[in-house]
Amino acid sequence: MTHDLVTSLRPLLTAEASAEAYASGAEPGDLEQAVWLRLLERLEADGPPPDPHRWLRSAVRTEARRTRRRARHERPYGTEPAGVAAYAYEPERLALTAARHRALREAVRRLPGRCPRLMEALLSPRDLTYREIAGELGISQGSLGPERSRCLGCLRRLLTPEVAAG
Repeated sequence: MTHDLVTSLRPLLTAEASAEAYASGAEPGDLEQAVWLRLLERLEADGPPPDPHRWLRSAVRTEARRTRRRARHERPYGTEPAGVAAYAYEPERLALTAARHRALREAVRRLPGRCPRLMEALLSPRDLTYREIAGELGISQGSLGPERSRCLGCLRRLLTPEVAAG
C-alpha cells in the first residue's frame, strides 16, 4: 500500500515542490525529501491521510514556510572567520573568492525571465550605463530600476540558503 501511495503522489509532489521551491529559496529536491519524510512519519504514527493529495499540497507549503523562516533567522558572519590572513592574494582567499563568484553566476543563471540578462549586464566588466543596458535588453530606461530591484530580490532569496549553508 505504501508503494502505491508513493507512486501515485510522486508526480504531484515533484510539481508542487518545484512550484514552491523558488519562493522559499530551497531546492525542489530538498522540499521533496522533507515531505517524503513527513509522509513516512505520518504513515507510521497515524496511517495514510484521508485525502493524500490535499495532505501533500499542505505538507509542501508547510515545509516551504519552514525553510523561509529558517533562512530569515540565519545570519552571515560579520567578519571573516578567525585565522584568515589579511593578504588578498593568498591561494585560499583566491579560491574562496572564485567559489563565491561561481555561486553568484550560477544563481544569476537560475533567475526567472529576463533577470539573468539584466544581472549579467549589471555585473559586466564593461561597466555599462543604464542607457546602454536598457538598449541591450530592449526595455525602457525608466523600467530598469524597478526590474533591477525585483531581480535583486529574487537573487537574494536564491542566495540566502546557500550563504547560510556555507
